[in-house]
Amino acid sequence: MNYGLLFAFLGAAIATFVSGIGSARGVGMASEAAAGVIVDDPKKFGRMIVLQLLPGTQGLYGFIISVMVMSSIGVLGGNPPKDLVTGLIYFAACLPVAIGGFFSAVLQGRVCVAGVNIVAKKPGESSKAIVSASLVELYALISFILSLLLVMNVNRVVEML
Repeated sequence: MNYGLLFAFLGAAIATFVSGIGSARGVGMASEAAAGVIVDDPKKFGRMIVLQLLPGTQGLYGFIISVMVMSSIGVLGGNPPKDLVTGLIYFAACLPVAIGGFFSAVLQGRVCVAGVNIVAKKPGESSKAIVSASLVELYALISFILSLLLVMNVNRVVEML
């Protein structure tokens, strides 16, 4: 059995699964809050949709990393890892986007709920709510970029070991 392939595949699954759970929670929280506002004033739907969608990006980042890993390990092309160490490096490369994506999506969802409350009372202030929610996105992007760089350089790390 190729344990390297197993760990690389597990890392890819965790990247999408964990960041996706965070995104689902964040989008769910923001959507629940927005639903109450939209029922009272359907004209605010356009302003609410951005706040509902923002926490969903983290799941997308995890999915992109998963596709990159699967492309590298032979599932979608490339060559499977030849040893356990390479698989563990792929696994470790997936952790930043999984963990950072989960927490930033949940916290971004909370900021979006606050933003929904702002827009409910003062619709003209929606840009401030979106900017506030976007600040949390920075940490999702940092996690994504770190995982991206790590996955792109797995072979270089293996050579260094």
